[in-house]
Amino acid sequence: MNGNDFVKIMLKSPLRGLMGNTMIITVTGRKTGRRIAVPVNYYRDIDALWIITKRSRNWWRNVKGGADVDLYLSGKEMKGFAEAVLDESAIATHIIDYLRYMPMTANALGVHVENGMPNSDDVNRLAKERLFVKICLES
Repeated sequence: MNGNDFVKIMLKSPLRGLMGNTMIITVTGRKTGRRIAVPVNYYRDIDALWIITKRSRNWWRNVKGGADVDLYLSGKEMKGFAEAVLDESAIATHIIDYLRYMPMTANALGVHVENGMPNSDDVNRLAKERLFVKICLES
């Protein structure tokens, strides 16, 4: 059992509330057609769910250009449409939003914050290493 397996078990148990803003996203491999389920952290704004991930990860490539996804969120199966945001300036803007929503992640992401403002050099560096996946939930 690896760490992802443990998180998946926790999310499907009565203890899922301890996992905070974590959900399981299931994507379909573009080349293999294989279903890939990955636990991810997210934040929610008015219109969408947002996932920050490393560019070096592989799962997000399956939503490049947009794709239907299945989610296991707050103990419920849901469907959505996901697309990768790859533009570095858009990513930098979303990083600032993300840090506003989850300020405790700044240190883990290597972003210095002074007077409530993230360091712009750190944000721009991070925008080269990371990307966001935007998910619109089906009604």
